[in-house]
Amino acid sequence: MTTEILDHLVFLYGEDNGNKTYEKLDRLIVHAQKQLPGEETAVFSAQDIVLITYGDQVQEPEKAPLQTLAEFCRVWLNGRISTIHILPFYPYSSDDGFSVIDYKAVNPALGSWEDVRSLGSTFNLMFDAVINHISAESDWFQRFLQDDPHYRRYFTIVDPNSDLSSVFRPRALPLLTAVTTPSGPKNVWSTFSPDQIDLNYANPDVLLDILDTLIFYVAHGARYIRLDAIGFMWKETGTSCIHLPQTHRTIQLMRS
Repeated sequence: MTTEILDHLVFLYGEDNGNKTYEKLDRLIVHAQKQLPGEETAVFSAQDIVLITYGDQVQEPEKAPLQTLAEFCRVWLNGRISTIHILPFYPYSSDDGFSVIDYKAVNPALGSWEDVRSLGSTFNLMFDAVINHISAESDWFQRFLQDDPHYRRYFTIVDPNSDLSSVFRPRALPLLTAVTTPSGPKNVWSTFSPDQIDLNYANPDVLLDILDTLIFYVAHGARYIRLDAIGFMWKETGTSCIHLPQTHRTIQLMRS
């Protein structure tokens, strides 16, 4: 890995935690290199045409929608488009797929990872990484609600009396969601809805899990990854909590 990556981690987490996170990330990348394709990084050009679609946009009876989509695109779009951006195809609980329950699973109503890979054999694929927040039904959040020690800092707990007046809001819903845990009531940050709980990137374990997810997507056929709602990912009371310097550094780290 590069010193640039270490610089980003030290900026985000300080000298000690930055170095520890760097060591963990190095092990993650060494393991990932055995899984990842050895192709060059895909770069968009003016020649690219991208189809944006949900996985069930084209359907036929008794067939997985992703299989039907692949057949339709091969017959009608091969040679006409270069890339298919499949909107979130993971198990979800709300918001048309943008409240992901399991980052590493395909919604069984759509098909399987084999169907995704089959589509990627003809077209470049773009996946959505819905990584600002995760479903309240996700295993991560359910473990948080159970006071699992590993997940206690996976989400941002906020004192409801904090001054949040400067926070930029994309939706007219409460910013905080009240929940009950064995250790007592808590208020967690939820930018978009009570079903979409924001991840706490101030915890380096969250970053490592998300980087592992992005690597998983590449290993399963993603040539491009769209980072959803990424401007909101770092929280700091007293600020707008959008496009903060830590957010820019985190994205630069992902690109590195």
